[in-house]
Formats: sequence, structure tokens, C-alpha cells
Amino acid sequence: MADGEGRWVFGYGSLMWRPGFSFVERSSAILHGRRRAFCIYSVHHRGTYERPGLVLGLAPGGAVRGAAYRVAEADWPEVYAYLMEREQPTETYVEAWRPVRLADGRRVESLVFLSDLSHPQWAGVLSLERQAELITGAVGLSGPNEDYLRDLLGHLRDEGVRDRAMEDLLIQVEARTRAALA
Repeated sequence: MADGEGRWVFGYGSLMWRPGFSFVERSSAILHGRRRAFCIYSVHHRGTYERPGLVLGLAPGGAVRGAAYRVAEADWPEVYAYLMEREQPTETYVEAWRPVRLADGRRVESLVFLSDLSHPQWAGVLSLERQAELITGAVGLSGPNEDYLRDLLGHLRDEGVRDRAMEDLLIQVEARTRAALA
């Protein structure tokens, strides 16, 4: 495969540390015009319809640092099917191709899953307190919502990214969890 062949996928949450698909190249990357935010009610992976949690979305504005994966063209149909099953169980995201800048300066068109602002699971801009309330105690098919937040922060740190707002959110969630256990 020549350099640059294949298709790219951009991840800003769990795809950064658990892509779950075959790839031939991985790079840190930045997507401009969107930001990482807990803005999607989770009724599948990190919550239920009765007790929704929150998962990340790409909300409008800012920029987000994540990971981009180059997938071999021959693997693309299988990878795309996997991504659709993983990322679209309730169709809360809109598929789009957007330019991302890789760590080495290259710009590549990448598949991204943008938050669908018209979807009923779009939570919008929530206060830190409301985010903590929703995340604390929520559990879905992929486990506790609090674990998702903790994993995110650990992996962001591993990538050299510090997100103070999400660190503050984890502090609030952990305090709520301790209070519930007391």
C-alpha cells in the first residue's frame, strides 16, 4: 500500500484508545470547528431509556484533538460496518467527511461522527452540575458512565491532552458517588 492509500477515521473519545478495527496507521490529529463535549444522552452504551447517561459528541465550535486511523481500502467495508454498529445504535450522530490535521502536518479527509443537533438524544450545553448528575450512577451495555469519563481522562493524558473541565467533572462525579455510598 502506498502512503496515503485507504480511508481515514477520526476518533475523539473511546475510538482513541479502543478502535476495535484494523488500521495501517494511527496519528494524533486535530479537527477544527468542533469540540469534545458530553452532549449526547446515552440510552444504549452508558445508560438506559429509564436512566440516561451522557456520552461524548462533537458539538459545534472550537477544535478537538483526537486520533486518526488510516484503514486499508480492502478493509474499509468491514470497518465501516463495524463503525456503523458501534457509533450509530440510535443514530445520534451524522456521518461526515472533514479535513483533520495529523501530527506530522498532513491534512487528510476523515470520516467523523458529528452530533446531530436535531436528534432527541442531543443534550446540548449542560452545566457541569447537570453533567455530573447524569453521569453518576448511569450504567449501560458498555458499563458505568463514570468509567467512561475516567477512561477518557486517562487516555487524554496519555495523548498529552489536559482537559480541565472534564477533570472538574470527574471530581464532581466522584464526590456524588462517595456521597451515595456514605
